[in-house]
Amino acid sequence: ISREFTLQDFLSAIGFVNMVAAIAEEEGHHPDILISYRKVRIELTTHKINGLTEKDFSVAARIDRLV
Repeated sequence: ISREFTLQDFLSAIGFVNMVAAIAEEEGHHPDILISYRKVRIELTTHKINGLTEKDFSVAARIDRLV
């Protein structure tokens, strides 16, 4: 699962990433995160099975609710 978010500016992007990090720590499921100025790309997968699990969808839904 991947999605790109465009934030207001760099500091907003960093703040968003910090909120994503808090969710990842709570869930024990960590996405790949790419920051490019005010754009943030989040990629979720379960590397252990090389595919998607319910945890990926759960974390993605929580991240979607941030915006």
